[in-house]
Amino acid sequence: MAHIEYFFGTNSPFVYLAGLRFEEVAARHGATVTYRPLDLSTLFSRTGGLPPKERHEARLAYRLQELKRQSRKYGLPMDLDPPFRAVNPAPSSYAFIAAQKAGGGDLGRLVHAFTGALWRDMRDIAEDDVIADCLEEAGFDRGLAGMAMLQGAEQYARNLEDATAAGVFGAPFYIVDGTESFWGQDRIEDLDLHLSGKL
Repeated sequence: MAHIEYFFGTNSPFVYLAGLRFEEVAARHGATVTYRPLDLSTLFSRTGGLPPKERHEARLAYRLQELKRQSRKYGLPMDLDPPFRAVNPAPSSYAFIAAQKAGGGDLGRLVHAFTGALWRDMRDIAEDDVIADCLEEAGFDRGLAGMAMLQGAEQYARNLEDATAAGVFGAPFYIVDGTESFWGQDRIEDLDLHLSGKL
């Protein structure tokens, strides 16, 4: 049975566009998953990438077109310029880590709840009430929004170090059994084929 390390940012539009397709693939193949939220801005700076605000205008224009196309393709409505696009992802990531430890809910739905709150619903995912709503939507205790911050911070930092060591440079990023890497929501089909033994 395969094991997948899933590195993602709770503020990533491309993680939002992944929807629940990754979870469906993992479930179909009986794969286990470890979710690893991390700070994408710091990851970019460590791996030669640039945050969107520092990219060339041609890259930004293409990114905008791609977000529009993928949103339509997967039927996932999104605001391309949400008011909280520069939100600090740490609070929602800490809550995610606490939820993963506590159990009792659906982690895939929690990823989608956070990214959807930001990119679809234009909500500030650094706010405790928004975090609590997302936790509840995914079947977790709302009280996790204000708990285990220290533990969350330590794991959040460790996720970044582990990602850098493993060759992760963007999100969503999936690593199967520590060897095969797949970057981007548009590579979930390839991940499926790999788990099927066809790729």
